[in-house]
Amino acid sequence: MLNIILMGPPGAGKGTQATRIVDAFHLPHISTGDMFREAIAQGTPLGLKAKAIIERGDLVPDDITVGLVKERLSKPDCAEGYLLDGFPRTIPQAEALKALGKEIGREVNLVIDITCDESILIPRISGRRVCPKCGASYHVKNMKPQKEGICDRCGAELIQRKDDNEASFKVRLDNYNKQTAPLQSFYQAEGIYHVYDGAVGADGLFKEVSSLLEAHQ
Repeated sequence: MLNIILMGPPGAGKGTQATRIVDAFHLPHISTGDMFREAIAQGTPLGLKAKAIIERGDLVPDDITVGLVKERLSKPDCAEGYLLDGFPRTIPQAEALKALGKEIGREVNLVIDITCDESILIPRISGRRVCPKCGASYHVKNMKPQKEGICDRCGAELIQRKDDNEASFKVRLDNYNKQTAPLQSFYQAEGIYHVYDGAVGADGLFKEVSSLLEAHQ
Protein backbone atom coordinates (compact mmCIF):
# COMPACT_ATOMS: atom_id res chain seq x y z
CA MET A 1 0.00 0.00 0.00
CA LEU A 2 1.41 3.38 -1.03
CA ASN A 3 -0.05 6.22 1.03
CA ILE A 4 2.36 9.00 0.17
CA ILE A 5 3.01 12.61 1.12
CA LEU A 6 5.14 14.43 -1.46
CA MET A 7 7.08 17.45 -0.17
CA GLY A 8 9.50 19.86 -1.79
CA PRO A 9 10.17 23.57 -2.32
CA PRO A 10 9.00 25.37 -5.47
CA GLY A 11 11.19 24.35 -8.41
CA ALA A 12 12.63 21.18 -6.86
CA GLY A 13 10.79 18.99 -9.37
CA LYS A 14 7.88 17.92 -7.19
CA GLY A 15 5.24 18.50 -9.87
CA THR A 16 7.10 16.42 -12.46
CA GLN A 17 7.66 13.58 -9.99
CA ALA A 18 4.02 13.69 -8.88
CA THR A 19 2.87 13.23 -12.48
CA ARG A 20 5.26 10.34 -13.05
CA ILE A 21 4.42 8.62 -9.77
CA VAL A 22 0.64 8.71 -10.24
CA ASP A 23 0.99 7.45 -13.84
CA ALA A 24 3.43 4.64 -13.02
CA PHE A 25 1.84 3.46 -9.78
CA HIS A 26 -1.81 4.23 -10.62
CA LEU A 27 -2.48 6.45 -7.62
CA PRO A 28 -4.92 9.35 -7.30
CA HIS A 29 -3.04 12.66 -7.12
CA ILE A 30 -4.58 14.74 -4.34
CA SER A 31 -3.49 18.36 -4.19
CA THR A 32 -5.10 20.83 -1.82
CA GLY A 33 -6.00 23.16 -4.69
CA ASP A 34 -7.71 20.40 -6.66
CA MET A 35 -9.42 19.19 -3.51
CA PHE A 36 -10.93 22.61 -2.79
CA ARG A 37 -12.06 23.06 -6.40
CA GLU A 38 -13.69 19.61 -6.48
CA ALA A 39 -15.51 20.08 -3.16
CA ILE A 40 -16.75 23.52 -4.21
CA ALA A 41 -17.88 22.25 -7.63
CA GLN A 42 -19.75 19.33 -6.00
CA GLY A 43 -21.36 21.67 -3.46
CA THR A 44 -20.45 19.55 -0.43
CA PRO A 45 -21.11 21.20 2.96
CA LEU A 46 -17.38 21.70 3.57
CA GLY A 47 -16.92 22.87 -0.01
CA LEU A 48 -19.59 25.54 0.44
CA LYS A 49 -17.96 26.70 3.69
CA ALA A 50 -14.57 26.90 1.99
CA LYS A 51 -16.06 28.79 -0.97
CA ALA A 52 -17.52 31.49 1.26
CA ILE A 53 -14.19 31.92 3.07
CA ILE A 54 -12.14 32.01 -0.14
CA GLU A 55 -14.51 34.53 -1.73
CA ARG A 56 -13.98 36.83 1.28
CA GLY A 57 -10.25 36.59 0.64
CA ASP A 58 -9.53 34.84 3.94
CA LEU A 59 -7.38 31.77 4.58
CA VAL A 60 -9.30 28.53 4.99
CA PRO A 61 -8.88 27.38 8.63
CA ASP A 62 -7.31 24.03 9.45
CA ASP A 63 -10.52 22.37 10.60
CA ILE A 64 -12.14 22.85 7.19
CA THR A 65 -8.97 21.86 5.29
CA VAL A 66 -8.56 18.73 7.41
CA GLY A 67 -12.24 17.94 6.93
CA LEU A 68 -11.84 18.18 3.16
CA VAL A 69 -8.77 15.94 3.25
CA LYS A 70 -10.72 13.36 5.25
CA GLU A 71 -13.62 13.62 2.80
CA ARG A 72 -11.26 13.09 -0.15
CA LEU A 73 -9.18 10.26 1.34
CA SER A 74 -12.38 8.42 2.29
CA LYS A 75 -13.38 8.06 -1.37
CA PRO A 76 -13.11 4.61 -3.01
CA ASP A 77 -10.28 5.59 -5.37
CA CYS A 78 -7.96 6.05 -2.36
CA ALA A 79 -8.57 2.55 -0.99
CA GLU A 80 -5.44 1.19 -2.71
CA GLY A 81 -3.21 4.22 -2.04
CA TYR A 82 -2.84 7.91 -2.81
CA LEU A 83 -0.34 10.71 -3.38
CA LEU A 84 -0.99 13.73 -1.15
CA ASP A 85 0.56 16.96 -2.45
CA GLY A 86 0.52 20.33 -0.65
CA PHE A 87 -0.72 18.98 2.67
CA PRO A 88 0.20 19.00 5.49
CA ARG A 89 2.04 22.32 5.74
CA THR A 90 2.20 22.64 9.53
CA ILE A 91 2.64 20.40 12.57
CA PRO A 92 -1.04 20.76 13.64
CA GLN A 93 -2.07 19.65 10.13
CA ALA A 94 0.35 16.70 10.28
CA GLU A 95 -1.04 15.65 13.66
CA ALA A 96 -4.60 15.95 12.36
CA LEU A 97 -3.71 13.91 9.27
CA LYS A 98 -2.21 11.19 11.46
CA ALA A 99 -5.39 11.03 13.54
CA LEU A 100 -7.78 10.95 10.58
CA GLY A 101 -5.60 8.38 8.79
CA LYS A 102 -6.00 6.05 11.75
CA GLU A 103 -9.72 6.80 11.90
CA ILE A 104 -10.41 5.87 8.29
CA GLY A 105 -7.70 3.22 7.93
CA ARG A 106 -5.60 5.18 5.43
CA GLU A 107 -2.51 6.20 7.35
CA VAL A 108 0.45 7.79 5.56
CA ASN A 109 3.32 5.30 5.28
CA LEU A 110 5.81 7.20 3.11
CA VAL A 111 6.96 10.82 3.08
CA ILE A 112 9.11 11.81 0.09
CA ASP A 113 10.92 15.14 0.41
CA ILE A 114 12.64 16.50 -2.69
CA THR A 115 15.25 19.10 -1.75
CA CYS A 116 17.38 21.35 -3.94
CA ASP A 117 19.94 24.15 -3.50
CA GLU A 118 18.60 27.69 -3.95
CA SER A 119 21.18 28.43 -6.67
CA ILE A 120 19.56 25.71 -8.81
CA LEU A 121 15.98 26.53 -7.89
CA ILE A 122 16.00 30.16 -9.07
CA PRO A 123 16.78 29.47 -12.78
CA ARG A 124 14.40 26.51 -12.68
CA ILE A 125 11.57 28.69 -11.43
CA SER A 126 12.14 31.57 -13.86
CA GLY A 127 12.07 29.16 -16.80
CA ARG A 128 9.10 27.14 -15.62
CA ARG A 129 5.93 26.99 -17.68
CA VAL A 130 2.78 25.27 -16.50
CA CYS A 131 -0.46 24.04 -18.01
CA PRO A 132 -3.43 25.92 -16.52
CA LYS A 133 -5.75 23.07 -17.49
CA CYS A 134 -4.08 19.84 -16.26
CA GLY A 135 -1.25 21.23 -14.10
CA ALA A 136 1.64 19.63 -16.03
CA SER A 137 4.99 21.44 -15.64
CA TYR A 138 7.61 22.23 -18.28
CA HIS A 139 10.79 24.28 -18.58
CA VAL A 140 11.98 26.47 -21.44
CA LYS A 141 15.42 24.76 -21.39
CA ASN A 142 15.34 21.59 -19.30
CA MET A 143 11.95 20.08 -20.12
CA LYS A 144 10.50 21.49 -23.30
CA PRO A 145 7.08 20.40 -24.57
CA GLN A 146 6.98 18.66 -27.95
CA LYS A 147 5.36 21.75 -29.45
CA GLU A 148 6.59 25.07 -28.12
CA GLY A 149 4.12 26.67 -25.71
CA ILE A 150 1.64 23.76 -25.87
CA CYS A 151 1.00 21.09 -23.23
CA ASP A 152 1.85 17.55 -24.37
CA ARG A 153 -0.86 16.03 -22.17
CA CYS A 154 -3.95 18.07 -23.02
CA GLY A 155 -3.01 20.58 -25.75
CA ALA A 156 -3.67 23.72 -23.68
CA GLU A 157 -1.47 26.79 -24.02
CA LEU A 158 1.25 26.96 -21.36
CA ILE A 159 1.62 29.95 -19.05
CA GLN A 160 4.20 31.44 -16.70
CA ARG A 161 2.84 31.94 -13.19
CA LYS A 162 2.93 35.51 -11.92
CA ASP A 163 4.98 34.50 -8.90
CA ASP A 164 7.56 32.53 -10.89
CA ASN A 165 10.18 35.27 -10.63
CA GLU A 166 13.23 35.62 -8.37
CA ALA A 167 11.80 38.12 -5.87
CA SER A 168 8.52 36.27 -5.34
CA PHE A 169 10.30 32.95 -5.28
CA LYS A 170 12.63 33.96 -2.43
CA VAL A 171 9.63 34.93 -0.30
CA ARG A 172 7.90 31.65 -1.10
CA LEU A 173 11.05 29.65 -0.39
CA ASP A 174 11.59 31.38 2.95
CA ASN A 175 7.99 30.66 3.97
CA TYR A 176 8.30 27.06 2.80
CA ASN A 177 11.50 26.49 4.77
CA LYS A 178 10.00 27.94 7.95
CA GLN A 179 6.94 25.71 7.64
CA THR A 180 8.69 22.57 6.47
CA ALA A 181 11.66 22.20 8.83
CA PRO A 182 9.41 21.10 11.73
CA LEU A 183 7.58 18.67 9.41
CA GLN A 184 10.86 17.02 8.45
CA SER A 185 11.59 16.34 12.12
CA PHE A 186 8.02 15.16 12.72
CA TYR A 187 8.15 12.54 9.95
CA GLN A 188 11.72 11.51 10.76
CA ALA A 189 10.45 10.63 14.23
CA GLU A 190 7.66 8.60 12.58
CA GLY A 191 10.29 6.61 10.65
CA ILE A 192 8.66 7.20 7.26
CA TYR A 193 10.69 10.18 5.97
CA HIS A 194 12.84 9.84 2.82
CA VAL A 195 14.79 12.73 1.32
CA TYR A 196 16.08 13.01 -2.27
CA ASP A 197 18.21 15.56 -4.11
CA GLY A 198 16.20 17.22 -6.86
CA ALA A 199 19.42 18.39 -8.57
CA VAL A 200 20.00 14.95 -10.10
CA GLY A 201 17.37 15.66 -12.76
CA ALA A 202 13.89 14.30 -13.43
CA ASP A 203 14.88 10.90 -14.84
CA GLY A 204 17.50 10.08 -12.21
CA LEU A 205 15.22 11.23 -9.42
CA PHE A 206 12.29 9.16 -10.64
CA LYS A 207 14.51 6.09 -10.81
CA GLU A 208 15.51 6.58 -7.16
CA VAL A 209 11.95 7.27 -6.00
CA SER A 210 10.58 4.32 -7.98
CA SER A 211 12.97 1.96 -6.20
CA LEU A 212 11.59 3.12 -2.86
CA LEU A 213 7.97 2.79 -3.95
CA GLU A 214 8.47 -0.65 -5.48
CA ALA A 215 9.98 -1.85 -2.21
CA HIS A 216 6.86 -0.72 -0.33
CA GLN A 217 4.17 -1.99 -2.67
